Amino acid sequence: MNRGARMELNLPKPLLKGSKSLEECIYERESVRSYKAKVIELEKISQILWATQGKKGHKRTVPSAGATYPLEIYVNLKDRGYFHYNIGKHSLELISEEDLSDKLAAASWNQHFISEAYLNVIICAIFARTTQRYGERGVRYVFIEVGHCAQNIHLEAVSLGLDSVPIGAYEDDKVKAVLDLPKNVVPLYIVPIGYSR
Repeated sequence: MNRGARMELNLPKPLLKGSKSLEECIYERESVRSYKAKVIELEKISQILWATQGKKGHKRTVPSAGATYPLEIYVNLKDRGYFHYNIGKHSLELISEEDLSDKLAAASWNQHFISEAYLNVIICAIFARTTQRYGERGVRYVFIEVGHCAQNIHLEAVSLGLDSVPIGAYEDDKVKAVLDLPKNVVPLYIVPIGYSR
C-alpha cells in the first residue's frame, strides 16, 4: 500500500448534543451481527470517530494514563476504502481505496458480519508510548484505555441509530498483515458498525 502523500477526507464537526440520553444508549446497546447493505452518513462516521479519540482542547474524549495516548484508529469504509483517523485534524487519511472488509473477516476466523458492516473501526495501539513511562504496568493501562474507547463507540453508535459488536477473536498476525500496519502498531479490537437487518 502506498504510504506517501495521503489524500484526506475532512470530517464534519462533531455535535455535542444528541437525541438520546446516555441512559437510553446504555439500555439499548446490544451486540448485533447482521447488517444491511446501507451507507452510513459521513456525519455519523464523524461522531463515532470523535468518540474514539476526539480532541477537546488539550484533552481527548477517552481518558489515557499520563496522557500518553497509545491508541491509533484505523477505519474501513465499504465504498471508500481503508483509512487512518487523524485525531488532530479530525480527518481520514486514505491508505488504500481497496475495501478490506472481506479480508478482515477472513482473518477473523470468517466472521462474515465483519464484511457486511459498512464501517469497521479497528482500534490499535503503540504500547511503547505508555510503557516508556509506566514500564510493564503500562500494558494494563493500554488495555483499559481500549475498553474506554470501545464503549464510547458502542454508545455513540446507539445514539445515532446504528448497531455494533466488539470483536477480539481474530488472528493477530493476519489482521496486522491485511491492514499493513507499521511494526509497532498492534491491532486490539475490531468494531463492525452498521444498520441492523
